[in-house]
Amino acid sequence: MLGVVLALAAPGGVATAQLLGPNVTPSNPPPPPPPPPPKIEVPAVPKLDAPPQQPKARGSHRGSFGDRVIDCLHRGAAAGLPPGERDAYSRACANQ
Repeated sequence: MLGVVLALAAPGGVATAQLLGPNVTPSNPPPPPPPPPPKIEVPAVPKLDAPPQQPKARGSHRGSFGDRVIDCLHRGAAAGLPPGERDAYSRACANQ
């Protein structure tokens, strides 16, 4: 009789493993929170009464090689160089 009472009072291993309570953590953790939304910025709108911006100096940046060759060809033509000399001038000028 004592054995039957102890067998009924003893917790069952399979049934208790399936129970969830306040102190038992579930086997699947909750998903992480969603990422924050992207920051939306309003672009700066130029004002009508603002003074115009000064253009950047032309010689401050090199530009692409093709742009430099075209500029050098124009300078050579403005200086009065014949076409044969403009080619050599533009190559030397663009490589500087």
